[in-house]
Parts: sequence; structure tokens; C-alpha cells
Amino acid sequence: MSFASTPVTRTLVLGLVGSSIAASLLDIKHYFYISVGTHILQYGQTWRALIWQLCYTNSSEVLFAAMTLYNLRVVEQQWGSRKYASFILVSGLLTSIIPPVILTTILRPLSWGIFDFLPAGPTPIIFAVLAQYHAMVPHIYQYKVALSTRAPSNNDEDSGVTFSDKSTKYLLALQLALFQWPGSLLGAGIGWLVGQAWRSELLPGALTRWRVPGWVVGLRTPKSSERFEGMRRRLESEGASSGAASGAQQQAGVDGNRRRTMAQQLLDEARGAF
Repeated sequence: MSFASTPVTRTLVLGLVGSSIAASLLDIKHYFYISVGTHILQYGQTWRALIWQLCYTNSSEVLFAAMTLYNLRVVEQQWGSRKYASFILVSGLLTSIIPPVILTTILRPLSWGIFDFLPAGPTPIIFAVLAQYHAMVPHIYQYKVALSTRAPSNNDEDSGVTFSDKSTKYLLALQLALFQWPGSLLGAGIGWLVGQAWRSELLPGALTRWRVPGWVVGLRTPKSSERFEGMRRRLESEGASSGAASGAQQQAGVDGNRRRTMAQQLLDEARGAF
């Protein structure tokens, strides 16, 4: 019931958990992370840019990612499944390509090869959704955590750190960004920027206006709606005709019973006379 009206979020959570478990069982986790010097420059395995976000390589990241996606399901509830699925696909494509390109062409040369690793997992996609959640969902309440144990005085009424009911969602996502930093932090930053660019309409209009077909998220297309409507009308007409026929049969049975009853009465009278 907690995934009601959020089929895309349910598919993402189940797919992420299932793919991560499958990668561990099949011992293929080494295919999903990216080491620029080895995989890209030496062996030319550019196809890794298309699959590195399909799963995580450790159970802690899977747990935090599943919890974060579950907490962000409100974005799908407000947008609708079709727009949300379109956003996931577009942001997934952009965040799959941009981080490896930036890491290969800018960050690795500037760090003299030290910054070389990009961990597996859809952390950029999660942060792209988090950017929408940050902009769309207001906080309900706030609370302050004191930084010291002594009683506050009039001069330090504002001392402490203020949190809101949304802070736990941000902390879960922040943990994802710090699990295998600096690579995971790079992916999280790129994902946040892609989410903000989508919301500010800085991306090409074709990307922000594109929508997946309705049948992908279970919506009826016009042709299927017409087909179901025709089927409904045909069933209603057949039901009406069968109801009329059964009514006629019942009426004929009643008339027959009446006729048999009168005939029986005449026979009873004749028997009584003799």
C-alpha cells in the first residue's frame, strides 16, 4: 500500500535491489564501476558509461538508495507516473555520460591521475530526483539542535543547528554521496545540477517535453481506449438483449402457470360434481 500510485518508484526500488543481488550472485560487480585509466584509456571500454548506474556493489549503498527512493516517491505522486518516468530516463542518460566525460577530460588530468575512480550505482539519478523534491515539497515543521549542553542564555538564543522534517531525506542521500567519495560525490553533484537544469528549463526543449508512451506506465492509449469502449458497449447490448429474452421467458412461464391453474380448477369442479 505504501507504493500506491507510484509504479515507477516501485519498479526502481525492486529493480535496483534485484540487479545488485544478481551482480553479487553472478560475480559480475567488476563490470559496473569505472576506472578511467584502465577501462577507458587502456582498453577503450566506453560501454561502461551506459551500465555503471544499473546497480550498487555493496549492500549498504543498496539499503540507503532504496530508502531514499522510497522517501522521494512524493515527486511521482505530484508529477504523475508518465512525466516521472520520462524524467528518470532523460536524467539517467545525461548522468551516465557527463560524469565519465568530466572525469576523463578534466578532473583526472588536473589531479595527475589520482582522481580516477567512478563507483557503480544510480546516485546521480537519485540526486536529480532530490533536486525536484527540494524545490517542490515544503517543510512542515522545524526544530533546533543545541550545540552545547549548558542552558541557553539570552545572548545565545540563536545558537544551535536548525533542522526540518525533510532533513532525514537529505541525510540519507548525503550518505550515498560520501560512501565512495570523491567519485560518488562527483556523481551526486552532476545529478543535482541535471535536476536543477531540468527544473529551470535549461536543457533543450525536446528533452524536457519528451514523454514516454502511456502504455509504459500502464496508461491507456487512445486506440486501446476506443477498443475497450467498444467492448463495453457490446457487452452492455448483449446483456440488455439477454435480459429482455429472460424477461420474456419468465412472462411466458407465468402465463402458462396461470392457464394451467384455471384448467386444474375446472377439472376439480367437474370431479366434485360426479
